Amino acid sequence: MSRFFATGSDSESEESSSADEITPKATGTTFNKQDLLLSDDEEDTKRVVRSAKDKRFEELTNLIKTIRNAMKIRDMAKCLEEFEQLCRAFLKSKTIMDKEGVPQFYIRLLADLEDYLNQNPEQSAEEEEKDDAGSASSSGSDDDDDEGITAKSLLKKKPQEEEKKAPEASKFLKGAADEESESEDDEESEDWGSDSVDSGSESEDNEGAAASLAVVFLKKAQDSDKLTDDKKDSRRKKHKKKERLEEEADEEAEAEEGGWEKVKGGAPMVKEKPKMFAKGTEINSAVVVKKLTEILQARGKKGTDRAAQIELLHALAGISNENNLGEGILIKIKFNIIASLYDYNPNLAAFMKPDMWKKCLECIDELMDILFANSNIFIGENIAEDSENLAISDQPFRVRGCILTLVERMDEEFTKIMQNTDPHSQEYVDNLKDEGRVCGIIDRLLQYLETKGSTEEVCRVYLRRIMHTYYKFDYKAHRRSLGLQGETKSEQDQEESEGEDSAVIMDRLCKFIYAKDRTDRIRTCAILCHIYHHALHSRWFQARDLMLMSHLQDNIQHADPPVQILYNRTMVQLGICAFRQGMIKDAHNALLDIQSSGRAKELLGQGLLMRNMQERNAEQEKIEKRRQVPFHMHINLELLECVYLVSAMLLEIPYMAAHEFDARRRMISKQFHHQLRVGERQPLLGPPESMREHVVAASKAMKMGDWRTCHSFIINEKMNSKVWDLFPETQCVREMLVRKIQEESLRTYLFTYSSVYDSISMETLSEMFELDLPTVHSIISKMIINEELMASLDQPTQTVVMHRTEPTSLQNMALQLAEKLGGLVENNERVFDLKQGVYGGYFNRDQKGGYQQKQSYQRAPDQRGGYQQKQGYHRDQKGGYQQKQNYQRGGYRNQNQSSY
Repeated sequence: MSRFFATGSDSESEESSSADEITPKATGTTFNKQDLLLSDDEEDTKRVVRSAKDKRFEELTNLIKTIRNAMKIRDMAKCLEEFEQLCRAFLKSKTIMDKEGVPQFYIRLLADLEDYLNQNPEQSAEEEEKDDAGSASSSGSDDDDDEGITAKSLLKKKPQEEEKKAPEASKFLKGAADEESESEDDEESEDWGSDSVDSGSESEDNEGAAASLAVVFLKKAQDSDKLTDDKKDSRRKKHKKKERLEEEADEEAEAEEGGWEKVKGGAPMVKEKPKMFAKGTEINSAVVVKKLTEILQARGKKGTDRAAQIELLHALAGISNENNLGEGILIKIKFNIIASLYDYNPNLAAFMKPDMWKKCLECIDELMDILFANSNIFIGENIAEDSENLAISDQPFRVRGCILTLVERMDEEFTKIMQNTDPHSQEYVDNLKDEGRVCGIIDRLLQYLETKGSTEEVCRVYLRRIMHTYYKFDYKAHRRSLGLQGETKSEQDQEESEGEDSAVIMDRLCKFIYAKDRTDRIRTCAILCHIYHHALHSRWFQARDLMLMSHLQDNIQHADPPVQILYNRTMVQLGICAFRQGMIKDAHNALLDIQSSGRAKELLGQGLLMRNMQERNAEQEKIEKRRQVPFHMHINLELLECVYLVSAMLLEIPYMAAHEFDARRRMISKQFHHQLRVGERQPLLGPPESMREHVVAASKAMKMGDWRTCHSFIINEKMNSKVWDLFPETQCVREMLVRKIQEESLRTYLFTYSSVYDSISMETLSEMFELDLPTVHSIISKMIINEELMASLDQPTQTVVMHRTEPTSLQNMALQLAEKLGGLVENNERVFDLKQGVYGGYFNRDQKGGYQQKQSYQRAPDQRGGYQQKQGYHRDQKGGYQQKQNYQRGGYRNQNQSSY
């Protein structure tokens, strides 16, 4: 608010203001303070509304009322918001203002706002009286320094200057008024009217009866105004004093909560800490417990200072240590301190401040130190408060509380801190360093509960440790597996001194949960984390077998959203692992559901997509934001999409070449075909820039059998920096990609150009695609066995002899026409049967097949029955089984779409 007005000096009443003139920046118009006293707000409002032709003045008055109400309740944010709207409304009404003039109620509001803003810093009552006395004494003195003039002195000087300039008659009138006021002070019981008559009779000798009557009536008016002004002043001073006391109380509360602290001049005042106990009170366990109960009774109540409550608990813990009351009471107080730190933010979505977070970690460490140092302390939620033993005695301490719940809440608070921190800032890195302390606390709790905790508690803390381990790649274990050692001796010594590998830790923790856990959720999360960790470290077969044995894919839709997000992350990591191992079809199957949805970012818990309010309201959006995964746990979405598109390219391009003229060809990947169509629609083809454009250009090269061009588009400096260098084993992945591109390009070449050749040498193919001869022989043999390629191998000459059984383009078009005509005939017969009311002819025509629609195309050219349609339309021995094998190559889609 202060940026809209010129700052001034302090004001105590409406008569005292900061300056004689106010120049609001929103209007640029100068107003005199004396104009503000001409009329009240309501009268000006009526006059302006009646005279204005536009309804905008009503908007101004409504906004002014709102501002005044906000001023009464001291809501500065509301004042600022409404004032900005008032300035905008004033600019809209500029044309009316030019004709009618600026309304007085608007000017008066600006003055009141300035006085309202100039009330800070406030003074105490004694200092205020001294300032009033000093200003009264200084108002009579002649001071030529304009900079020292305050609003009070300015308003007090104006009546004096007017008295000097007034005529003699006004002096006599004022003198009469002063005499009458003195007479009222001396004799309160006398009638004021009789005094006025006496004074009027005394003035007969001077100027006559008419003048004396004028003096009498003028005196009454002045005195009555003076009385009303005195009453207003007294009420205003009382109201100001009450507001000042309230503001002091609010400022003290804010200072205790760590907010702004008001600094006053003079010697610094030392605040005394609140006394916990009266002087001379004997400090024992019962007194401390009673005081702790009193402090906790105020917890959660309206108006309770949470910061002061935490300080009181710390002071109580110090008193307990000073008087050696034992560890039982100290643990009880520590439990409540940590709980108060968690309750400092009443909003669940809010995260802890850095200072509170540091205090929380320190308190939990201190609590763990006490528990490890004293084995005779038993804590648990099953201990009733009546059965607690907090005093020092021969019996062991028994304290009600759960250390595991506090550590779990600490872990959740750490996740919220990471969710609400900018991931690209240094603050995120600094906060991430606290994960070491969090994991250390979890490890200490794990050791404690392994000896004194129940099986359920051990499973819970094991899961917390697993959740901090499963997504981290163990580089040192990876180096040891490759036989590499540190470059320096210090690094080698550090690797030798380190404990067991993360794989051993994960195996031990997860197997304990598999055997002991009784809740499905903890076991499901442990299985998914174990699979994720296997896949992250390229243990493909262990990860795949564990996923298949768990059968999680059958009922994962009934799990809660966080578990579903973990399942999606695990499936994605499993697909990336399969890709690194060269299992292209398995990689495509694992990534198909996530990538085909178009919501990979949302399904992985790495962000929210823009939606309208009908699909997701504000409350649902807040809930989903709390489920997001912290940034350091994210999976690279560009890498994920590139792996999926490259896998689809290696599967789809040979399939398209083999079924170029097949009308019933199904798409393996809709997203990949969409990218191909986007590339074809581009009017100008330039060098590829994005990752998608590189994959599309490589696909076009592979379709022509040009594996070198395809390789140059997939593996280059730009793609290496964006995708391939992000893998742990970068060189192995590149070599695998080159080999797969060569093999699939060879298959595509044979599918596309087999009709051109009578025979082709395998040695020639080996030189063209830079593959060794056994690999070429293996690929061609597999194609012949699967009847994808109608050819035979001549072993003596090492050539591939083509059989030329593929239909020509004209034959393919004829087959498509026959298929469409057969479908048209079937539809006409069905419509005819429906009109005639004969339903048996259509549905009972063939009892061999399952569904009539599936058997509706049996009239193939060779008339070999229903098995012909299932296998193909070719009139030779090749076509039948070839079509069947083609569907088997697309059979991995049956698991997801049940197409056949």
